[in-house]
Amino acid sequence: MKKQSAGSSSKISSTVLPYQTPRLRDHYSVGRKLGQGQFGTTFHCIEKGTGKEYACKSIPKRKLLCKEDYDDVWREIQIMHHLSEHSSVVRIKGTYEDTMFVHLVMELCGGGELFDRIVKKGHYSERKAAQLMKTIVGVVEACHSLGVMHRDLKPENFLFDTPDEDAKLKATDFGLSVFYKPGQYLSDVVGSPYYVAPEVLHKYYGPEADVWSAGVILYILLCGVPPFWAETDNGIFRQILKGKIDFESEPWPHISESAKDLVRKMLTRDPRSRITAHQVLCHPWIVDDTVAPDKPLGSAVLTRLKQFSAMNKLKKMALRVIAERLSEEEIGGLRQLFKMLDTDNSGTITFDELKHGLRRVGSELMESDIKALMEAADIDNNGTIDYGEFLAATLHLNKMEREENLHAAFSFFDKDGSGYITIDELQQACKEFGLGDVQLEEIIREIDTDNDGRIDYGEFAAMMRKGNPGIGSRTMRGNLNFNLADALQGKPKEGE
Repeated sequence: MKKQSAGSSSKISSTVLPYQTPRLRDHYSVGRKLGQGQFGTTFHCIEKGTGKEYACKSIPKRKLLCKEDYDDVWREIQIMHHLSEHSSVVRIKGTYEDTMFVHLVMELCGGGELFDRIVKKGHYSERKAAQLMKTIVGVVEACHSLGVMHRDLKPENFLFDTPDEDAKLKATDFGLSVFYKPGQYLSDVVGSPYYVAPEVLHKYYGPEADVWSAGVILYILLCGVPPFWAETDNGIFRQILKGKIDFESEPWPHISESAKDLVRKMLTRDPRSRITAHQVLCHPWIVDDTVAPDKPLGSAVLTRLKQFSAMNKLKKMALRVIAERLSEEEIGGLRQLFKMLDTDNSGTITFDELKHGLRRVGSELMESDIKALMEAADIDNNGTIDYGEFLAATLHLNKMEREENLHAAFSFFDKDGSGYITIDELQQACKEFGLGDVQLEEIIREIDTDNDGRIDYGEFAAMMRKGNPGIGSRTMRGNLNFNLADALQGKPKEGE
């Protein structure tokens, strides 16, 4: 992993692309906001010369804090070009860069996210799930055959190209993807908690981790909930590392043996025994149209899917509000803190430097917390933290749970300052974030513990601190911020 010291952060290259480009607005007129990610915002745009519609993902350079961030964006662009011949991958059309932004112009997918489409349709069967899996694992196989590991497969990263009945499903976000060589193992913990493979948590993994994530998507497609579930991230990780997969509860007794066989093979804990993407595509449940039954997978599955998908969306909106608040001043402060802790100016911090430095600034953190911070931040496991690692971990630890950030996120939704978030206010927020049909009643019902039809601050804070589905980001590798020893032996917290 490339090292980036705080000292050199001001000298990093100020461009992502190794060549100059024309101005985006000379060629495209940019319209409404379609969606918002951790790093970039996606807009609808029209090519002036042809009148064709596209999506444009604009990444503000002020969010690229170190050389590694610039490298990540450049790699995402390269990977999209590398995969662009595949019919189930969103095609990149062109890239533009100016002093403030990097813009990725790509094919427009107007048919919505995977789960939303299923919930809307209302009728949904194993056969339909098998067709969707064929596309999802087809993308995984294409990635692997071209030397790319996706590393962030989840339903939000699959969109339908049009609202039509026969729309094609396409993979969209390659922000965490990397090139790899056969036999090469990676150690940085990235991804989103529900979908992450056990070997990623052990910080030693290869492309098999993508098959596991696709297996989790298949499990959710068939029953509406993730296979590994708990109230906190650590609880989810403990389930992933040790938990048993439930094939007994409804609707599993009514699901075909062939489907269960495929789920088991994709969710095999030992990556060496796990089925490959190619073998998934050869499995009878995927290949033979008569094996996956065409009878509907009951309304309970759709209701659960609706809740799971909606809950994720509200939390993501709130996390984005918090991330947007992290102004340059806050990040500048962390840069100063890093320099202060790095007493020998080596560009990296050791455990002792961290411990003494935090004591010096009057930090209340106990030694075990500092160790956990060190573990979470030391992505490449070399015993020291570089500036990029420090920023990712401290941003996460510092901001996510901090009361004033939760208050700010709550006030963002509570437009009229009444002290409650209502359905109307949530609807307005969904519009601002470019989110389509979110099942708001489901969200409120899930969070509203006193059943008064609205969300108060206590209910909101409890939801934000519960099983956080990760920030789904690029260098915020702290989004899988956990201590392996705790996850394996830790006492389950309440509600797990």
